[in-house]
Amino acid sequence: MTDNTNTTVLVTGASGTLGTAVLPRLEKEGYRVRPMSRRARSGWVAADLRTGEGLNEAVDGVTVIVHLASAPGRPQRTDVEGTERLLTVARAAGVRHVLYVSINGIDRVPYRYYRAKLDTEEVVKRAGIPYTILRAAQFHPFVEMLLATMSKLGPVIIDPAWRLQPVAIEDVADRIAELIASPATGETTEYAGPEVLTFDELARGWLAARGSKRPIWRLRFPGRMARAIRSGAQTTTATPAGTHGWRDYLAAKY
Repeated sequence: MTDNTNTTVLVTGASGTLGTAVLPRLEKEGYRVRPMSRRARSGWVAADLRTGEGLNEAVDGVTVIVHLASAPGRPQRTDVEGTERLLTVARAAGVRHVLYVSINGIDRVPYRYYRAKLDTEEVVKRAGIPYTILRAAQFHPFVEMLLATMSKLGPVIIDPAWRLQPVAIEDVADRIAELIASPATGETTEYAGPEVLTFDELARGWLAARGSKRPIWRLRFPGRMARAIRSGAQTTTATPAGTHGWRDYLAAKY
């Protein structure tokens, strides 16, 4: 087993959905993990991507950055410009590997937030630091949140032909641990769950697991974004893939 005790890993967005899974996973591998958040907390480093405050202290002595921080509501300031601020100080500090977690299919689905994520990927590529970009599919809890949102009026209103390949958060954390154990690839790789499912299959499985009798209203959503998702733009044939499927997630929760 590799001795990682002398490798300090900065994890941005450490308090987020993925960050809370990544921290214990990297600690299990023996890394010296430095969680980063905008708000000060015991044992963490406080830094703000939007202003640059605290970033020099955050990257001091760091070997690897796992960059998870994102702000879907204000992606230009946090994702694009914030990443540029982070990597500018990281390059000066001698960081040897940046692993940036992006989103699967962002180059194929026309959506404002995805455009910002693509721009952020370009920031990573030209920063002058060895990098790996991991595009992860939608997490299982995110898909469930979409279904809950689509059922606020009573019935579950879906485009039944939408196709997704949701992935388990713990599988993504495992993949991140695998990628930072090796030198930066300088590549963009996709990562998704073990199966492609239509939204009809996702909705029916969700309702069955919850014992819900809600009806499903099936509509064909308009627009280029909906058309892209129907075409499978957020699915991938890339390997390896995650091992925990949608049914596994539902069985564990319900």
